[in-house]
Amino acid sequence: MTENEQLLARVSAKAHNTRPWGWPSLPEPADASTLARAETTLGFSLPPLLADLYLRIGDGGFGPEYGLLPLLDSPPAGEPAAVVQYLANRESARKDPDWPWPEGVLPISHWGCAMYACVDCRTPEAPVLLFEPNADHADHAWYVDAPSLTAWLRSWVDGTGWYEETNEELEMIPWTDFRIRTTAARAS
Repeated sequence: MTENEQLLARVSAKAHNTRPWGWPSLPEPADASTLARAETTLGFSLPPLLADLYLRIGDGGFGPEYGLLPLLDSPPAGEPAAVVQYLANRESARKDPDWPWPEGVLPISHWGCAMYACVDCRTPEAPVLLFEPNADHADHAWYVDAPSLTAWLRSWVDGTGWYEETNEELEMIPWTDFRIRTTAARAS
């Protein structure tokens, strides 16, 4: 069994035994056509591990806090789906260039207070970023939550994430590529 297979098994076990707020049950996994429609709408592919989460475990409804957003349909908790939220964030950025949304950064989980965990789908490691819009400037709203989706998932199954009561003092580092990624997107 590969390292990813082992991680998926651990995530699946926890997903089947815990419910995030607003989710009465774990949704069925997304099918391949849903993934294909999501990627076509987004204009980019999901990292393989993220695609596997949706295709093999559930179409949202598991993970830390409010859980993963579904790909295309709204969950029972009333949050928008990941694709819908991404498109809304990109549109909002066009209307307010002081708050650009980086291309390829997909919101996957809502933390409350408009904060999102997002996967950088343009980077091979698929780092997970924290978008914290309650900052007074967009340059101070992005942090590296985990260097990879793999590390982010491990911290959830192991109970070592920054959001755990025992780890509230952990400091996240700013995402230094934010300005590079958003300036390049506006220049093209």
